[in-house]
Amino acid sequence: MRKLITIIAVALGLSGCGIYSFTGTNIGPDVHTICLPTFEYKALRVNPNLSNELSEALRTQFRRMTRLEQVEYDGDLEIYGEITGYDVAASAITADEVAAQNRLTVTVKVDFTNVKHPEESFTGKSFSAYGDYDSTQSLDAVESSLCTEIIEKLIEDIFNATVAQW
Repeated sequence: MRKLITIIAVALGLSGCGIYSFTGTNIGPDVHTICLPTFEYKALRVNPNLSNELSEALRTQFRRMTRLEQVEYDGDLEIYGEITGYDVAASAITADEVAAQNRLTVTVKVDFTNVKHPEESFTGKSFSAYGDYDSTQSLDAVESSLCTEIIEKLIEDIFNATVAQW
């Protein structure tokens, strides 16, 4: 019983200080708002939905995992990004030198500003994620599910780099 009380006391102490949370974030108690505008699309190959899907997924992640209020501008935290790459390349070659698998890779560049703690800010950090698919399938047939998978990876990486500092 004494151990249980000690564990509860430590847990309450950690969560009450506002710096560490059980979601893995490391947000100072003086940080209350975040600005997450839509990522610009600058890749040569076009996917008309990717910018909105990525931006909305990032907003959802911050709503679910933090206490921050999302604002249109002048947030304590600001995350601006652009999609710089949307590329397909062969990822596995057969003995006959034919592609057995293709890889869709999405690359984004992110600028993160922490107004309250500028030492945590960064500019132009690149994040990349990919998904593989069988070369017998067309990109059109698998694009939606691949993009969903890729977006999840990118969101996790961006979230961790900005507020989890992993």
